[in-house]
Amino acid sequence: MAPTRRLKRVVASQPGFLHLNSTVDAATLVSSRRKRINKNKKKNWTKYSDINDVEDFLEDVRHQERTTGGLISEKPDDSLFFLDVGQPRTAESTVPEPGEGKKRKGKTSRPLRIDLILQRDSLVPPPIDVLAYQQPNAKKLRRKAQRAEQLAAKGVVTRRQKQLLNRRPVDRAAKKSLTEANNNPGRDFYDIWGQESKPVGDLWYLQQTGKQLVKRPERLNEQPSVLPAVEVIAPGGSYNPDFFSHQALLQEAHDVEVKKHKAEEKIERQLAFDKDDTATEETVFKEQVEGLVEEDDDAEAAEAANEQDHVAVGAITLSEKKTERQRKKEKAEKLKDQRRLAERQQTGQQQQLYQLRSIKSSIRQQEEKTKARRNERKAKQEAQKSQPRRLGRLKFQAPDLEIKLSDELAGSLRQLKGFYNLGGNWASVWSCIHLLLFHVSTARGQCSLRPIQESAEEEPD
Repeated sequence: MAPTRRLKRVVASQPGFLHLNSTVDAATLVSSRRKRINKNKKKNWTKYSDINDVEDFLEDVRHQERTTGGLISEKPDDSLFFLDVGQPRTAESTVPEPGEGKKRKGKTSRPLRIDLILQRDSLVPPPIDVLAYQQPNAKKLRRKAQRAEQLAAKGVVTRRQKQLLNRRPVDRAAKKSLTEANNNPGRDFYDIWGQESKPVGDLWYLQQTGKQLVKRPERLNEQPSVLPAVEVIAPGGSYNPDFFSHQALLQEAHDVEVKKHKAEEKIERQLAFDKDDTATEETVFKEQVEGLVEEDDDAEAAEAANEQDHVAVGAITLSEKKTERQRKKEKAEKLKDQRRLAERQQTGQQQQLYQLRSIKSSIRQQEEKTKARRNERKAKQEAQKSQPRRLGRLKFQAPDLEIKLSDELAGSLRQLKGFYNLGGNWASVWSCIHLLLFHVSTARGQCSLRPIQESAEEEPD
């Protein structure tokens, strides 16, 4: 019966169906032609398909799940049918139990209306919340747990477990005894005006009285540079130096000049050339005309080369295909070479057992060389700390030493020539000041050398 109704409903929904209605005019009949539909295309599946029967079936399934908790066709007969044989009326059932209240006759106890409202009206179980069972980094933690179980089965102790086992236990009782509250009534009384000496071990007392200094960071004790804050010139640079100090400074300046002279000579040797190898007019003319005149030998050589090229192009041969026997032979030779190489390596390893003494000595020598190179590198780094750092593109060059020769030395300030150096030597500073005063007084026409001489005699060298 149902398929017949469905067929009628489908036919009635078609655009070319003629309704049995007298109100339908001729214009409607003419315009309502049956439309051709291509149901092979996906966009026309739901547009021109009747799915009411499918929706009815799904609604029926959902209704059964809400009311009975599942499909009725899948439930057993015991849950759907039962045999009503009535309640047996006995004497024991009619006797009321002691302690129970009086009940109305003919009425059974029913649940309250509020309880019925709070009950669920659907037997469909709630959906499982997947997010509630998820755990962040669950895969990583699972791998860690499996790895720990494998190591525990093998008896391997991890580094973290070793650290936990080797950790020093904390003495909490000692901490409590050291940090007592100030408002503790059991705390010992101490008179700050008394003559008694407080034990030094009390850190709180030392911090409150200012006797416990703050620990200075180690980085503040490091010197930023090994160079002195003020550079002082050598004693031989004074206006009236000692003989040995002046000779030492002269020797230093001499070494610097010798080093510069050697560098210049080295450059001259590198740039030197043999005068006999200079070009003459004949050699220059020969180089200019070279290649302008073709010789017969060159032409013949070129023709021979062209002939050889033509012969080589025409004599191209294809490589012959190897036979199965040749391939087997090559494979056997390759295996033989590999076996011979493996035997040679094994023999070499066995021979190394008898060379342990020489190997140990070579290792010791190598370690000594490494240690010497390390010490040399450290010494070089320490030496670079005393050198000026490079701040730009140009390399630092030490300035020339300001020094006077032995015949240029003056015995007094009046004979001292214009040479100024404020490198930190107070004698040089005083000499510069006296020279400045001398020039100023001379310019004004008030030359007075006596005060300057007296001050120079009072000032030590």
